[in-house]
Amino acid sequence: MIGFLISVVILAISLLIISKIPPIGVEIDSPVKALLGGAIIGAFNGVWGFFPNALRGFFAFVSLGLVPLIGAIIVFGLAAWLIEGFRLRYGIWSAVLGAIALAIVSSILNAILRSVGLVAV
Repeated sequence: MIGFLISVVILAISLLIISKIPPIGVEIDSPVKALLGGAIIGAFNGVWGFFPNALRGFFAFVSLGLVPLIGAIIVFGLAAWLIEGFRLRYGIWSAVLGAIALAIVSSILNAILRSVGLVAV
């Protein structure tokens, strides 16, 4: 449970950082909306984590990474659709760029927290 909460906070901070980059087109009204978005995205990532690693790796390998990317885009768009203050200015293009940016920024934040020792390896 603690791991999920840390993941939600990392995703929320990542969403706030992404919302400050104008070309991406992600708009978030408040940190509370970012936390809700992080919770939704984290919950769907957790559901994806229930599948065995071999199956996830197989889909990623066979599709050259398109299945995980399309899944991330759908989850990002779904979070924006469910939360009132979370908007995608350019529609699907904002979802594509936002999902890619979210993966990059959250990976960097996770690496920083792992190196400091706040997140388990």
